[in-house]
This record gives sequence, structure tokens and C-alpha cells, in this order.
Amino acid sequence: MPAPKRFSIRRKRICKFFAEKITYIDYKDGKLLSHFIPERGKILPRRISGVCSVHQRQLSEAIKRARHLAIIPVISD
Repeated sequence: MPAPKRFSIRRKRICKFFAEKITYIDYKDGKLLSHFIPERGKILPRRISGVCSVHQRQLSEAIKRARHLAIIPVISD
């Protein structure tokens, strides 16, 4: 007889920016933006970063602006 299946209850993921009450993602804040860029230099997708769609669009725009102004590197070594 097979063992009974155990179901784990998943917590709903909360957007980091809503939790910390950040209304504007500043492109000059390289430390904040670097959390959403891995070593290869790509922008993390929503499903991995845990950010809502509104803030993901703002985040990607801020990262692109920061890269253009060389605040964060395009590819980190």
C-alpha cells in the first residue's frame, strides 16, 4: 500500500518593494539594483526575483538606465 501524499502549503510571495514601501526604484541606487542581477549580468525574471509585474517593469528600466550611465556594470567579472 503506497504512503499517503503530503501536501505542503506554499506561502504567497510578497513583492519586496511593496513590503518595504518603496514607491520609486531609483536608477542611482546601485546596491539595490545589484540584488536583481546575477554574475552573468542578466536581469532576473519575475518568477525568480519575487517582484510584482509593476515593479519588475520599473526595475528593468532602472537597471538599463544604470547600465547606460555605468553605475552598474553590463557584465561583472
